[in-house]
Amino acid sequence: MKATEVPEITGAYLFEPTPYADERGFFCRTFDADVVRSAGLDPDAFVQDSLSRSVRGVLRGLHLRSGAGEAKLVRCSSGRIFDVVVDLRPDSPTYLGRAFFELSGETQVTLYIPAGCAHGFQALTATADTSYRIDRPHDPAEDVTIAHDDPELAIPWPLPVTSMSERDRGAPSFAQVLKQQES
Repeated sequence: MKATEVPEITGAYLFEPTPYADERGFFCRTFDADVVRSAGLDPDAFVQDSLSRSVRGVLRGLHLRSGAGEAKLVRCSSGRIFDVVVDLRPDSPTYLGRAFFELSGETQVTLYIPAGCAHGFQALTATADTSYRIDRPHDPAEDVTIAHDDPELAIPWPLPVTSMSERDRGAPSFAQVLKQQES
């Protein structure tokens, strides 16, 4: 497994496993504390694992947490997703930087998203399972959602949206979220 920095988002990493394939399929390590530590991250900081299953065209996001934020490791364990990270840390050298990835069950690549970045994804296959490893317990009172189609962020979602949560559908614009956070 190797860690590669994401140039568009300071502090973001891709963790690429080394699969061992044979006639049965493949085996790979999806988390390695030593590799995570070598990237300057604390592997013991992650306290909660979650899984979402989405069907083709489902869009989830853009989400982030207020307060101390939330760092997470995201991996598509089955199927394929179009994954998006937007750097919303005002003091970051990559502030407003955007990065797009295709994560898949074929590669099992894990994306590390630092706290203060918005995250969203869209399922590209009939079914896509997405695993999250989060660095602090979820508190719904800290949830922040930004409109997926905000023109300032201009995310090139690859498919028409077939479904999204009510919260995501009614999400405010990036400008409105900034204004709320300044208040």
